[in-house]
This record gives sequence, structure tokens and C-alpha cells, in this order.
Amino acid sequence: MDHLPFVPDDFTVPLGLVGDGFRLEPLGPRHNEADHAAWTSSIAYIRSTADFRERSWPSVEGMSLADNLRDLEEHAADFAARRGFTYTVLSEAEGDVVGCLYIYPGHDEPQVAVVRSWVRADRRELDGVVRTAVAAWLEAEWPFAVVRYRSGV
Repeated sequence: MDHLPFVPDDFTVPLGLVGDGFRLEPLGPRHNEADHAAWTSSIAYIRSTADFRERSWPSVEGMSLADNLRDLEEHAADFAARRGFTYTVLSEAEGDVVGCLYIYPGHDEPQVAVVRSWVRADRRELDGVVRTAVAAWLEAEWPFAVVRYRSGV
């Protein structure tokens, strides 16, 4: 069976977004240490949010820095192959990793964009800000007919 691409071949994938107090850039191996520190400092908080409450990630036990690097390499490969798009959420002022945004096709509905995001517990005030900006960005700049992005924490 032929599979339709997640995004059209002629679609130029945005390389970022600047919002109120944050900016997005494609997640990659260069973010490994900061990404690992960000999510491991906030496992309980991330697991309590709507996007991750019913998921196995992040594991309470965490993961090694080497395993995190492999995960980031997989996300970067997905981005390059246009299979899914993961962005790091950086604080606008300091450029610190404060979260992550995932845009992937639905497992059962590959033409549906399933979106999840998290922010560090100590930056939880950005959660709604990021969600609102990303929802508008997806509607204005991306070719998805259907987007599933849970609202609220």
C-alpha cells in the first residue's frame, strides 16, 4: 500500500518559531546535555501533564546521557527524512533548553498531526504560552488538515 508523505514534498519545513519568552529550533545531538538535564529535572511534572500522563516517557528511572543522545539522533533523522519534527524549546533570553515539541503522524491515522510538548517544571508558566503559539503556528504555517494537540496540563 502506498503511504502518503506526512508533509508534501514541496513543503518547506519551518526551522523555528519565536514566541513570547521562547524560541524553537530543530532538536539535535548538540542539545544532548541540556535536553537531558531539562527533562530529568522535571520527570514528575512532565508525567503529570496532559500530553504525557498516559505515556511511558519519561521513565521515572530516567535514561543515560548516551541513550538520550541516541534518542536525539533518531529525532534528527526523522526531521531530515520528514517523518516527524521535533523542536527544542529554548528560553528566549538565555537560550536554555526549557522544553520540547514533537510533531508526528498518528499511528492509526498517518495524515493526522499528533502534537505533544513539555516544559521544565521551573518554567511551567511557559506551558500555555508555548501551546497557544504552536497551535497558531501549526494552523498558519503547516499543511495539516487535522492536528491533535491536547490542551492544558
